[in-house]
This record gives sequence, C-alpha cells and structure tokens, in this order.
Amino acid sequence: MKIQPVKGTRDFYPREMAVRNWIIDGWKRVSVRNGFEEYDGPIFEYLKMFQIKSGDEIVEQLFSFEDRGGRKLALRPEITPTLARMVNQQINSLPRPIKWFSVPRLFRAERPQKGRLREFFQWNIDIIGVDDVIADAEVIFTTIDYLREVGLKPRDVRVKISSRKLLASALRNIGISKSKLDSLYGLLDKYTKLPSDTFEELLCEQVPDSNMTKKITAFLSAETLSGIPKIVGCNPEVDEAIQELACLYDLLRQMGVSQYCEFDMSIVRGLAYYTGIVFEVYEFAQELRAVGGGGRFDNLLRDFGGPQIPATGMGMGDCVLEILLRDRKLLEKNIPAVQLEYFVAFVDKEFFQKAIEITMKIRSTGYAANFSYKAAGLSKQIKQASEQKVKKCIIIGSEIEKNQLVVKNMTTGEQKTVGIDKFFAELNPELR
Repeated sequence: MKIQPVKGTRDFYPREMAVRNWIIDGWKRVSVRNGFEEYDGPIFEYLKMFQIKSGDEIVEQLFSFEDRGGRKLALRPEITPTLARMVNQQINSLPRPIKWFSVPRLFRAERPQKGRLREFFQWNIDIIGVDDVIADAEVIFTTIDYLREVGLKPRDVRVKISSRKLLASALRNIGISKSKLDSLYGLLDKYTKLPSDTFEELLCEQVPDSNMTKKITAFLSAETLSGIPKIVGCNPEVDEAIQELACLYDLLRQMGVSQYCEFDMSIVRGLAYYTGIVFEVYEFAQELRAVGGGGRFDNLLRDFGGPQIPATGMGMGDCVLEILLRDRKLLEKNIPAVQLEYFVAFVDKEFFQKAIEITMKIRSTGYAANFSYKAAGLSKQIKQASEQKVKKCIIIGSEIEKNQLVVKNMTTGEQKTVGIDKFFAELNPELR
C-alpha cells in the first residue's frame, strides 16, 4: 500500500527545501539587522494556555491530545502565548525593551485550501516594554523591510492599518456595550471576507438597532481619519486613538515606507488579545489571503499571570507569501541553483582511493565536492559531474605520480594541469 502524506502538510524535496530556506533565511537576516534576537519554545504546550486568550477561531483549530499522565496538551497554533509565558518567567531579569523574533513550525486543524495548510512556518517579531507608537512603527517597518528585500514593490503589496482601540471606542460611543465587543470583533473581521448581504444579516443578528448597524458599516468603510468623528461622534478615547494613528503615519513617512501603507478601518484582526494599532499585509489586488499581520497586545502578559506590560508584534506565514512570490516570478529569480564546486574523477580504478583522498581534502577546506562511488569510465564520470552542475572537474590520472592533477572548467571545457600543492594553496579558506 502506498502511503500518502497527511492532507494539509507538505513534503520538502531538495528544490522545495531551497525555497523554504531562502524565505526563512531572509526573515532571520531582516530580523537581526532591525535589532531583534531569536527565540523558540516547545512545539506543544498545555491546552489551557491557548484557551486563555487566542480567540474562538484558533481554539477550534487546535490539534489537542492527552499524554500518558492525563495532561491535556496541544500542538502550538501560534507562538505569541508561548512568548508571553517565557517573558513572564524571567520578567525581572530581561532588559527592556525586549525585541525578539522566532520562526516556529505551527499547526492548525482546519480545512486545507489555497494559502492555508494544517502545518506551516511563521515569522514572528515582537517588541515588549515600549508604550509608544514608535514600537508599532518599527514592527511595520521591519515587515516592509523584508517585503522590499525580496523584491515586492508598493504595486505588489499593501500594509492596511487600523486600530482596535479606535474601533472599541467608536463602538462604545454608538451604544454597543463593552460585554458585546469580543463577540462582535470576530464578525467585523469578516467584513471584507463575506458577501455584503451575508455580513449585514449576521450583523443585524448581533446588533438589532438599524441605526447602529448603519454607523458600524459606515465606520468600517471610512476612507479618512478625519471622517471618523462625523460617523461615530467624539469623545476623548476616540480622539486619542485617532491622534495615535496620525502619529503612526507620520513615523512611517519619516521611515520611508509610507508608500506601502494605507488606512483601512475594516482591519480588525480575529485574535482576541489585540488592544491598539492593528495591521494586515495584502497582495495589492487582494486575491489572496493576508500575507501577514499583527498589532498591539498590551494585556497579554497580564492575562498569562504576569504584570501589565505593553507589547506589539507581527506574524507572517510562509504559505501565502510563497504563492505571492511565485506569482511575481521572484522565486525563480532569487533561488540559487544547487551547484557543487568540484567533482573528482579518475581515469582508472587504481586511482579511486586517491580520488577519495583529494575529495575529502577539498571538503576540509570548505568547498563542496563529490566523486563517483563506482569505478565507472571517465566519460561517465564527466557526465555525472555535468548532471550535478559542477563548476570544475578534477581529473586524477598518471599526472598524480608527478604530484599533479588536471582541472577542467565545466562551463568552457578548458583544461589545465596544476601541481597539487599549488591547487590546495589556492583553496586556502582565507583566500576565498
């Protein structure tokens, strides 16, 4: 019986692995140059940890199980709760601000579809301990810094920015009780994802007052910050949230990335723990799911038993990102071809042991090298070297008795005889 991979998972053959490594290496490189340090946590945690503050959608998507001791555990669907737990454990010894990043493997038990799998990799960056919009701006800048590096232009992607604080203040100002906010966020997050009549029907079920529903839909479709007070009215909380968003846009302009950003009050974010600025990254035509997103979560550490500490962050999955990069022909352009630097061939099997010796010595200097496992004819070995896209082929024959070997350039076909000592002297790692 042929066994198939589990639906919603991926096999990474060498070419796919090269793509995965290129994406993840870029995430790590951009994180480090923006001042973030890497961390990681266990691949599973106590089930209750994700039930505390992840939101109903993620809780419903958990791969959960019971271990031999009867403990209820779950494979991590996100890493932010792990981050909160880890920071709380050493909160008094960690220097502020805490700027960490991670690239965890995550799991969600949902229906696989385009850009959404049961197993995926995600880039997370977080800044903890900064109660200022400058931290939100830096998280957005770092996100865009990566998008720019891989070749995505403002015509390709948009960072849509909103504020959960402004949304909460606006909803309370038009008469929605605080107790209804969390359940309403989940629906409002689907404003652009559902047909308009379906959304309105669901909204009327939660908010029967037609005047309120009109204000909510008008708020979600608002095109400017200045128009918000006319829709929901004024109060100090609304004014403060508007000023915070205006300050964020000024910072993004100063950072030189405002051309990637736009105001969009329909961005709500489904997770329950967001408290302030929120944003999502979309392919310009919005034909794909969000590439990534994040925002401020000032209460999360407190909710996990720690102190009240401000925090903001971002997560970007590899699935939608890879689809977008393929659509823009950026993977073919950037993924380097796998190419060995040397292949050591021998003209006769009596030189086989010497070929092994030379190969290992080349590898020891830091260069990639291969040789034929079988005593095949020289022409077959040269063909094997060509199939492996080797840059140069070392041919060992009678010249070895004179302490020499033949170096063949596989691109030009040019051959030259070189002394072994000189060859290895030029391979000195310090000269690379």
